[in-house]
Amino acid sequence: MKNVTLHVQGMSCGHCVKSVEGSVGQLAGVDQVTVKLDAGQVDVTFDDSQVSLDTIKETIEDQGYGVE
Repeated sequence: MKNVTLHVQGMSCGHCVKSVEGSVGQLAGVDQVTVKLDAGQVDVTFDDSQVSLDTIKETIEDQGYGVE
């Protein structure tokens, strides 16, 4: 399992948290997703043999947020 912290722009409310946690959490290979709204961070624990970091980033971007 890998752990990564992504810096995400544009999240401002509880709906944003649910949107990101729900979409990323549904990806095969993702074990845990935690959004830190105040810090603009998303912590993800995932199996990199099942899902790539790029796929995780694209999933967040598809929800309308920027990822660094």
